[in-house]
Amino acid sequence: MILVYSHKITNRIKYSFKLIFTDVLKSDVAFTDNKEEFEKSNFPKINYSHHKTETGIFFKPSYLLFENGIKEQDIEVFEHNQNKCFFRVSNESALPFDVFAASFYLVTRYEEYLPQIRDQFDRFTAVESLAFQQKFLKKPLINIWANEIAAIVNEHYPQMVFPEKKFNYISTIDIDNAYAYKHKGILRITAGMLKAIIKGNDFSKRVKVLLNLAHDPYDTFELQYQIHKKFNIKPIYFFLLGDYGFNDKNISVKNRKFQSLIKSIADYYEVGIHPSYASNSDVTILTKEINRLKNIMHRDVTKSRQHFLKLTLPETYRNLIDNDITHDFTMGYSGQPGFRASICSPFYFYDLDTETVTNLQIIPFAVMEATFKYYLKSSPEEANKEINELLEAVKSVNGTFVSVWHNESLSDEGNWEGWKEVYLKLLEKVSQPINA
Repeated sequence: MILVYSHKITNRIKYSFKLIFTDVLKSDVAFTDNKEEFEKSNFPKINYSHHKTETGIFFKPSYLLFENGIKEQDIEVFEHNQNKCFFRVSNESALPFDVFAASFYLVTRYEEYLPQIRDQFDRFTAVESLAFQQKFLKKPLINIWANEIAAIVNEHYPQMVFPEKKFNYISTIDIDNAYAYKHKGILRITAGMLKAIIKGNDFSKRVKVLLNLAHDPYDTFELQYQIHKKFNIKPIYFFLLGDYGFNDKNISVKNRKFQSLIKSIADYYEVGIHPSYASNSDVTILTKEINRLKNIMHRDVTKSRQHFLKLTLPETYRNLIDNDITHDFTMGYSGQPGFRASICSPFYFYDLDTETVTNLQIIPFAVMEATFKYYLKSSPEEANKEINELLEAVKSVNGTFVSVWHNESLSDEGNWEGWKEVYLKLLEKVSQPINA
């Protein structure tokens, strides 16, 4: 166990140290504001105050973890050990920057509470982030810093043994639109046929699928089962169950084939809710969609990922908590791969408005195939290269690598030709030993 001393123990301090030592390094941490108790303790010790003590490792703090509320921060980014850092402190500190304050700033998404430019879907974008602008979006900085802290602790206290961490991979599949042509109701099918006639693109394909003379290209579910069985992967599925709207276009929740699909997948894998775009601004809609999934599966729903990755802090997470969601997988960007919160380990949501840590665990993702296809206009080969680089970054710190895929991208048809292979290569890579 690590004992931490500070002249004032705040919620922010407790959260930041538990983030590093408990969430990332898997070790216990305790706190005291009693200097005499700290000096007498035989535990490995960290002094997080403005003055050195006779014993303990001295990490000089900046101001952030002693503040309340949200305000513009003066961020000066510099390099230490070939990694970006900020909140510079004096050289007498074990590190030349306040690593705990910097971690807090990044993982709480402090900058997303500040005035900002948002995209057409009212989302905070990667290009507005400190990580993108300072070119560390593709590094899990907090994990890197945590390992550096562990090395410093071991240097001072060789008896301190941190548990061995292991690389972990989680495949997640979003079902925004279960079928391309089938099971959409007479009005949507008719509208789709008329649109196909006008554009002259896929009319013949639609007719064949609707007459059961061809396979619906989005119906890749049996293929997914075979792929995941081959690689011994247990993906988590997120189903969109919102009412039809401009940004929510899945099959009607009343459709029996759709319900049967959800039940069959839930027999083998974990299933969570994919809250609709509309639900982000109306918690009653969110509650209705979660209840729909509960009624179909006859079990509780505890996992979620927002449709369109629409995340508004802290409201989105508060609404999930109010609906008994315990794990959310939204933390990532649609427009850029990498680490939105600069971490590749699950962590707990800290509500900056109320200055409290919650029980909602955030599982950040690193890559989504739609990012490469639609935002970056990458080829499958280019996507493979970038995915591998991010994967290696996570493996190097024994973190958790989370990918986001969709059922339609595994069709290997039309715009998605060649992208099934990208997913297969990812599964092959994560299945290899770390040193392979």
